[in-house]
Amino acid sequence: MAADVTSVPVEETAGPGAGTRSGYVRYVGGKLGGAVVSLLAVLVTGFFLFRLIPGDPVKTMTGGRPISTAQLAEYRREFGLDLPLWEQFTDYCGKALTGDLGTSYQFRAPVIDKISEALPNTLLLTGTAFVLYTALGMFLGTRSAWRHGSLSDRVNTGLALTLYSVPSFWLGLLLIIVFSVGVGPIPGLFPTGGMESGGKEGFAYVLDVAHHLVLPVVTLVAVEYGQTLLVTRSALLDEMGSDYLTTARAKGLRDDLVRRRHAVPNALLPTVTLVFVNLGRTVAGVILVETVFSWPGLGGLFYQALSVPDLPLVQGLFLFFAAAVIVMNTLADLVYPLLDPRVGR
Repeated sequence: MAADVTSVPVEETAGPGAGTRSGYVRYVGGKLGGAVVSLLAVLVTGFFLFRLIPGDPVKTMTGGRPISTAQLAEYRREFGLDLPLWEQFTDYCGKALTGDLGTSYQFRAPVIDKISEALPNTLLLTGTAFVLYTALGMFLGTRSAWRHGSLSDRVNTGLALTLYSVPSFWLGLLLIIVFSVGVGPIPGLFPTGGMESGGKEGFAYVLDVAHHLVLPVVTLVAVEYGQTLLVTRSALLDEMGSDYLTTARAKGLRDDLVRRRHAVPNALLPTVTLVFVNLGRTVAGVILVETVFSWPGLGGLFYQALSVPDLPLVQGLFLFFAAAVIVMNTLADLVYPLLDPRVGR
């Protein structure tokens, strides 16, 4: 007797990885949308925030010289300061969205040109410091976590916390006094500021710029490496009690292999966030350090514009600084799923 066969409809299922891909697309879309909203918020905030600064840009640009009311009115008309605030705002937003950040009051040049001129100098200074303090912080943070509670761990952590709490401008001034001016038997070894002495070419010029780089780079590295050290150390300590590390040791792997191949890669997420945030700050520059050392970068330009106030230049730099941080944070979010696939699901 033939058995009755009941046919059961087979539900089509998506192929392997299809759900993961769609989840990652939604994840990326959400992060990019959030970045766009943040940039628009910065655009609006930057316009109104710097108009709270006391002072008249036109009177500042004239150096306090007595000028007629008609001349003041002409200057204000030239820079668009005679327009109603809402009209200035819509004009600013419309131009900014097309890449036009306006014309600097004091330099009479496009803001984007002034940013382009100063950006390489900032990248040279803060980029050099970024590479050094990131490598130093990750190396010492890994060693401190692996030797948790040892004398070297306590010394490294204590020194990192101390330097991280020191104001960068104060440390910079102290280094200038000791190593530029000279104190007691210590002679003045380095320039007090600037990027070059002038009149040098070729390899001599490179050495001259490197000579000027030493003190500002040391200042940034001393203040910033502690944050990377502490984050790396904390993340690695959280991983050290995991079962997979115990299994790796039980298989006979050496401690350095367990650390490099298993513990460190799984503790990278917080450090990756910090690295990308610091990259954004590298593009933005460090205002106080560049000002103290008279470094001709974006930070020094921002301080100079703020003292006028040069509203288009201040707004353009503020937007540029914020955009650099937002872009780097977004890139960090997009890299996360590559390091840990669970993040993008």
